[in-house]
Order: sequence, then structure tokens, then C-alpha cells
Amino acid sequence: MSRIGFVGLGIMGTPMAGHLIKAGHEVFLFSIPAVPQALVEAGGKACTNGREVAQKADLIILMVPDTPHVRSALFEANGIAEGLTPGKTVVDMSSISPIDTKDFAKQINDLGCQYLDAPVSGGEVGAKNATLSIMVGGSEATFEQVRPVFELLGKNITLVGQNGDGQTAKVANQIIVALTIEAVGEALLFAAKAGADPAKVRAALMGGFASSKILEVHGERMIKRTFDPGFRIELHQKDLNLALSTARTLGVALPNTATAQELFNACAAHGGKAWDHSAMVRALETLANFEIGQSVTTEK
Repeated sequence: MSRIGFVGLGIMGTPMAGHLIKAGHEVFLFSIPAVPQALVEAGGKACTNGREVAQKADLIILMVPDTPHVRSALFEANGIAEGLTPGKTVVDMSSISPIDTKDFAKQINDLGCQYLDAPVSGGEVGAKNATLSIMVGGSEATFEQVRPVFELLGKNITLVGQNGDGQTAKVANQIIVALTIEAVGEALLFAAKAGADPAKVRAALMGGFASSKILEVHGERMIKRTFDPGFRIELHQKDLNLALSTARTLGVALPNTATAQELFNACAAHGGKAWDHSAMVRALETLANFEIGQSVTTEK
């Protein structure tokens, strides 16, 4: 039985930590504002800060929202770094800057510890069902040591390369997801405004080359108007900010990523930061002055 620390128990971290507890690991927990009581009742052990987690665990996992949160959890007073001793391993499963990740990894390595960046894709559903895709950056030896823990959390687990490469893969994933949500939204809006039943159009497209997980899951959300997250627009905005800022550093143009970000910005301007990211379609509907599901017979 391994001693695992878990810092960051939000919409994703809570079910992930729960899987580790259920598997019989001794799991030390810390989160702001508090450790969920359900995890303590399941056998998790609440700690007062990240330092205590790192002192008690051999493997410490982070799952927090953004780059500044990782920096704080690792290096501020009473943070994880203060509790580390040589030989321990830190795994950041947050989605953050690839460039900053390399710096974080070096600082942890300088303490005699190993570091993996291992962001995930699959959202709340994947976290609850332990079917996340996990994109890992770091040494192969450390990856193989941690793989059994990853296998309790996900299904598609890939060592992409060195530190930072896992985060780069996640940013690429978020570009594809955002642009595909936009494409599905345009297609279903077009179909609905043309007078076709968008649900039947979606069913037809699911059998062809346009089929995708996003058409399956988020296409249904768009049609049924179920925009409770899921994955919040404000988090996808954060990921696209990472894509655009890193691309600027690299000298790469990402024109459609920028367009997707502007559509998310429009949703946020209408109070939609906490909507599921499939609600990007609402920005498209505003531009068209037409909502999927609205009857075209009322317009003359």
C-alpha cells in the first residue's frame, strides 16, 4: 500500500482521490477551502497544508486550476516543497504553462525529487469513471514507477516526452476540443436554422466521417440546452490563453484558436464563465439571432 498525497480537491480532484482511497492506498489530503468530508469518511486523511502532505506521502499529486496555483502549492510558505525529502515524487495533473512546468520540475529535481507533469483530458465524467486520458512529461523511469497509480485514474496513458511535453500535449488537446465545439455548434445551428431537426442531423452525422466525441456529448448538450458543467468556460479560456501566449513565444499563428477564445469571451461577457464549454454555441446563436431548437415556422 503506497502513501499518496493529493492537493486540490475540486470537481476533478475529489473523484480522482476517491479512486486512490478505494484502491487501498493511504491518501493524505489538502485543499482550499477544505477537504471534502466524504473523502475523510472514505478513509482519506486530512492535512493542514501542503507541507504536511509532502512530509507524510511518498508520491504527491496536484490537481489545481492554473499555473499560479501550482506555483503557490509547491513553493509558498507551508507548501509542498518544504515537506519534501530526497527520493519523493511530485506529479502535477493540473493544466498549466509548459514553460513554467520546466522551471517547476528543475526546482523539484534540485531538491533530490522526481517530477512529472501529467495533465488529463476527459472532464468530470472521465474523473468519476476513471477513464481520463493522461499525457505525461518526465523521465521514463519515473513514469513507470507511477504508472500503476495512473492506471487507477485513466485508460489512455501516454509518456509524451520530457518535463513540459505533457502540458504541451494538453494545450494541443484543448485547441482541438475548442475548435471542434465551435464546428459542431456552427453545424447544428446551420441545420436548425435551415429547418432540419438538429437531433436527427446529429444522429446522421454520428455515423459518418464527421463523428466525434464532441458531436456525441456536446452536440447533445447543445440540443437539449444542458449547459451545467462539465468543464467550465473560464477553465477553457485559461487553457486557450496558454495556447495563445505560448504560440506567441514560439512565433506560431493560431488564428482559429483566437476565434474560439473570442467566442468564449463573448459567453463570459453574458455571464457565462461558469457555463459548460459546449455553451460556446450560445455566442454563435447570438450572432445568428437564432437558437437551436427554435421553430423556424415562427419567423416570417
